[in-house]
Amino acid sequence: MALPIVAVVGRPNVGKSTFVNRIAGAQDAIVHEMRGVTRDRSYHEADWNGVHFTLIDTGGIEMGNEDAFQKSIRDQAIMATEEADAIVFLVDGKTGSSPDDLEVARILKRSGKPVMLAVNKMDAPGKEDGIWEFYSLGLGDPWPISSVHGHGTGDLLDEIVSHIKDIEVEEEEEVDSINVAIIGRPNAGKSSLTNRLIGRDRTIVSDVAGTTRDAVDTVVEHDGKLYTIVDTAGLRKRTKIDEDVEYYSFVRAMRAIDRADVAILVIDATLGLTDQDQRVAGFAAERGCAMVVLMNKRDIVESGEALDELRETINDRLVFVNYAPVISISALTGKGVLRIWDAVDTVYENFSSQVSTSKLNAWLQGIREFGHTVSKGKKVLKMKYVTQTCTCPPEFTFFCNHPELINDNYERFLENRLRQSFDLTGTPVRFKFKRKD
Repeated sequence: MALPIVAVVGRPNVGKSTFVNRIAGAQDAIVHEMRGVTRDRSYHEADWNGVHFTLIDTGGIEMGNEDAFQKSIRDQAIMATEEADAIVFLVDGKTGSSPDDLEVARILKRSGKPVMLAVNKMDAPGKEDGIWEFYSLGLGDPWPISSVHGHGTGDLLDEIVSHIKDIEVEEEEEVDSINVAIIGRPNAGKSSLTNRLIGRDRTIVSDVAGTTRDAVDTVVEHDGKLYTIVDTAGLRKRTKIDEDVEYYSFVRAMRAIDRADVAILVIDATLGLTDQDQRVAGFAAERGCAMVVLMNKRDIVESGEALDELRETINDRLVFVNYAPVISISALTGKGVLRIWDAVDTVYENFSSQVSTSKLNAWLQGIREFGHTVSKGKKVLKMKYVTQTCTCPPEFTFFCNHPELINDNYERFLENRLRQSFDLTGTPVRFKFKRKD
């Protein structure tokens, strides 16, 4: 359902993410005392007195500061106001009005949208003399609130709802989408790829490692199919995570992998396969995601031989996910990107596939006839029956006389033979062994 949209904007560190979490009743937005924690805009569902709407959390707007991210953060915030039905302009009641507040107010007045001026950090009810200076912004009566304690938020929400309650909510047909998480270490090109796949600048792109901090969801349609593309923060070794913000980014990236159907592992072809890439692949494999491996930045790599060598390295060092197809692309130029859609469709189809019990047991008969088994003392393993008991990823349950005899080597033997007989490209498989005398 397409809900009314309320954008929350303001300078850095005025409490926008805390406000969003308070109204949405969740802790989805990263909150930290450090400036500039939120960079990309993120969407959160909320409701008040039966009126449902979408909140957009945005990065802090600074008009004169042109650091590595500020222009992109400002552009993201302005995009949020353009798509919003109403705007909450959050200012800091402790520090008072600033020239940046005045510039932001001018932009918001030109938008033609209803703007609620909320003075945050008024944590002591009844002591609100400081709000009067904000009349100079020309946005009407300020609303004193405390995002931390909730003071005044109810009155503000009443005002917000009065502007959006009559907006007609469009009923959308419920259609399942394929959840695709774009993962990799920092600065591998994940945000560039996300923007390329969705066809617009949804996330901030920079050559500074660690630009993305929240996991950003975007639903996109391609050839009649829906995909939820999730750009995640770069995953690095846990011992290297030395900021609280990075820790929360890591947690959100792992949550995105947990709910993903398909993980796209982005590898920087100019640097080759690193230990971090192996760890990130391991995270996705542990959580049972289908997987596609991308060798990005092929436009910078000098020769095809270098890509062939990288492909061989991937086959050697990512043997635990050797079921994943490997594609070379350039997210910057778009070369090879269209191949990703077919790869995602293929691995998802296998990820959600069901193999009939009759075909599985015909395959098992061939295993028995092959004669390879395991034994210990007088115990000899005999495989009796197999059936698929789960999908996403496929799980197969084997019934045998001595399940305790199964070792890693024999399990790998079964998996290799299974993949030879059935198309399981791109998906992990799970085995269970149960006793049946």
